[in-house]
Amino acid sequence: MDAVILDWLNLGLRWAHLIAGIGWIGTSLYFMWLDAALIRTNLSRPDLEGYTWLLHSGGFYLVERRKLPPGQLPSPIHWFKWEAGMTFLTGFPLLVLVYYMTGGLYLVDPAVSSITPGWAAVVGVGLLIVSWAVYDQIWTSPLARGSGRPAVVVSWILLFAVVYGLTRVLSGRAAFIHVGAMLGTIMVANVWMRIIPAQKDLIASAEAGRTVDDTLSTRAKQRSTHNSYVTFPVIFMMLSHHYPALYAHPLNWLMLVLLIVAGAAVRQVMLARDKGKPTDWWLVPAAAALGVAVFLTSPAWLGGGAGGGDRVAFAAVKGVIERRCVSCHSRTPTDDVFKVAPNNVTFDAPESIRAHAETIRTRVVLLKNMPLANKTGITELERALLARWIAQGAALDGAPARP
Repeated sequence: MDAVILDWLNLGLRWAHLIAGIGWIGTSLYFMWLDAALIRTNLSRPDLEGYTWLLHSGGFYLVERRKLPPGQLPSPIHWFKWEAGMTFLTGFPLLVLVYYMTGGLYLVDPAVSSITPGWAAVVGVGLLIVSWAVYDQIWTSPLARGSGRPAVVVSWILLFAVVYGLTRVLSGRAAFIHVGAMLGTIMVANVWMRIIPAQKDLIASAEAGRTVDDTLSTRAKQRSTHNSYVTFPVIFMMLSHHYPALYAHPLNWLMLVLLIVAGAAVRQVMLARDKGKPTDWWLVPAAAALGVAVFLTSPAWLGGGAGGGDRVAFAAVKGVIERRCVSCHSRTPTDDVFKVAPNNVTFDAPESIRAHAETIRTRVVLLKNMPLANKTGITELERALLARWIAQGAALDGAPARP
């Protein structure tokens, strides 16, 4: 497919995915907050379950949650369901376009495993299907009865096991996005397989004049709560491909676990105020998780490359760059996938190589995720040579070293 068409498809699907996701996440979190903010004491009517006053833009709003008397159905009723469906219908094609139609460029990494792009795609799609089936089975089993704590523990253990397993099979970037896709798929399935049927039952009961089945409503609320806990981690995973320091980290599975914990903790602070208990203490595990993640990406943990030994001539550095990097990072790339230099980074001029020395150190020396999937076959000796040159000041021959 023509590169220009692929770019427009990528942009169009990504834009539509973000628009749909913003609409879905916004309404979902709003209603979760609303349920937590309802005043449920001294209610003036028997059909009133709670109310709250809101101020937005130029006016005041009174929002009430009511029980409908049998046989009385207000009209019109707005359902918040298409936002979730459109998020999936734009997100899955985007996953296929970026990860399954690029020859495994972003999907597999020979340094991680020997899996082929075809089998990696099977793993990715299979994960989306199996994860929903397993999750739903857990939360309709005896483990979910009562407080549901056994189901919570099992769910988190399985999630972290998937994180660890995928980072040992797929490339770090693909593992992160597929965990996000898995959680996003579960969220969408919750809406269409559990929440929407419960809402249909509410309407059918009101129309038929019969008592509502509270079991379905309780389960629907439970699934909405689950969705809210993974919303912030999923948003991070949607953005994670911009941050190779995380997905290409030697402990990338731990990085993702830490950021999932941080995101869930932030949700707890924002939305868990309905029981009258302080929730700000959840900021402690969020801050701790972020602190550990920041430390693990620091030179103090990763190491910065030794500058000892014979001085490295720039000609040797330029030779490595020309053999291993310029096929993509050039004004005229020769790579079979990249027809334009990624991120507009080019190494045609010595000054450009020197200007990007810190990026080279991070991506090539420390994280070792460049060249992408080691497509050009850079060796450890060549990485070490670049590390020494940068540690010695990244000087061009005849030019002073960097301060």
